Amino acid sequence: MGADHTRAAPSAPPRVRRILVATVVPLFVLTVLAALALWPGDTPAPERAADVPRYHGTVTRVVTVPCPPAAEVPEGVPGGSAGPCGTVGVAVEQGPDAGRQVETPIPAGPGAPRVEVGDRIILVELVDPADPTTKSYNIAEHQRGRPLVWLAALFAVAIVAFGRWRGLAALGGLAASFAILLGFVLPGIGGGQPPLLVAIVGSALIMFVVLYLTHGITAQTSVAVLGTLGSLVLTGVLGTLATAATHLTGFGSEDATTLSMFQRDVDLHGLLLAGIVIGSLGVLDDVTVTQAATVTELAHANPGLSRLQLYRAATRVGRAHIASTVNTIVLAYAGASLPLLLLLVADSRAVSEILTSEFMAQEIVRSAVATIGLIAAVPLTTGLAAVVTTAGRGGADGPTAPAYRPPAEPDAALAALSAPRTGAAPGATGGGTGPHGSTEAVW
Repeated sequence: MGADHTRAAPSAPPRVRRILVATVVPLFVLTVLAALALWPGDTPAPERAADVPRYHGTVTRVVTVPCPPAAEVPEGVPGGSAGPCGTVGVAVEQGPDAGRQVETPIPAGPGAPRVEVGDRIILVELVDPADPTTKSYNIAEHQRGRPLVWLAALFAVAIVAFGRWRGLAALGGLAASFAILLGFVLPGIGGGQPPLLVAIVGSALIMFVVLYLTHGITAQTSVAVLGTLGSLVLTGVLGTLATAATHLTGFGSEDATTLSMFQRDVDLHGLLLAGIVIGSLGVLDDVTVTQAATVTELAHANPGLSRLQLYRAATRVGRAHIASTVNTIVLAYAGASLPLLLLLVADSRAVSEILTSEFMAQEIVRSAVATIGLIAAVPLTTGLAAVVTTAGRGGADGPTAPAYRPPAEPDAALAALSAPRTGAAPGATGGGTGPHGSTEAVW
């Protein structure tokens, strides 16, 4: 793979490092204490109905037949003109019938899997309530474990091959993010804790772990951490104000309504705010890290830039980044809600009525609040980075390194080359050559 050519960020002066440590460490300790206070206890497990047995199998035969007219199909039996009709032979690999061949009907209906010979599928065992000794099998879905494992392996290899050690650290950060989400955020919200508070604390934990693990413990990373944390809090405050002003309840989606039936203690309004905060975290840390790195690289490339010049130059980079990221946020939300958007397009109601409905207003608030928090992250992080980067200079804003000298203009360089040599014979302009036609004296 070759060596990693990533240049480490210049070390900050000791006084600056002490200030950053005195700022970041208490925030980290406060985050950990808040997480311990909100940590979900032994919540009772929800009551679950008896699971239908599921076994792996492989399709060995598919026999299709013409579907009978709908009038001839007994009530409650799938089939009719919808099709397809026929039987599927399956070699059972698990359960009491492992090693045997069983027959199942061809899956039919909306969303039913299409099977071919050789497909690895999952069978469900159905028992007749009237006669427990009578059972049958149906095909539930395809086995997706093996393709997902290969895709995850390809994903990891691509990240490590391109990012090398930093890519490996990024994978570790991704694992930590899922561990915090699954071990703290979701159980905390499910256990009845305030969703917005849990989301902010959980996002702060993810931010501390991921940024320092991926980018190292440096002043540049600490600036990105402070910028991200400030923007997260601002996003939470703006989300609270926006959802209160628009009177959103959190029941704008079918998933939220279904969740309210199973867990009545969950605050769906708070859950909406938590989703806004967590959803904006991934884009926020990208912007803050980029801005902190931009200021550092600009200062390294031209030590003569003042604090204000660094801020202005890095802000121009941030504007270009924000211009593309805003579109990314809106398209990400639109892509996740594409089926519902198509359903709304087919709605016969007026456009104004659709846009002000609970579902659309919820998505508009989500996108607008996340974007405003993202925009606020640019000046906040850039200003912090400019202060930290220039803090080690001799004056408050003056450089200790030699001032930047722009290259000479091409016309001036040509004039210097064509000027008469010192000590040349009168009237000798020449091309700057010596007595023997050499240019060595001029150079």
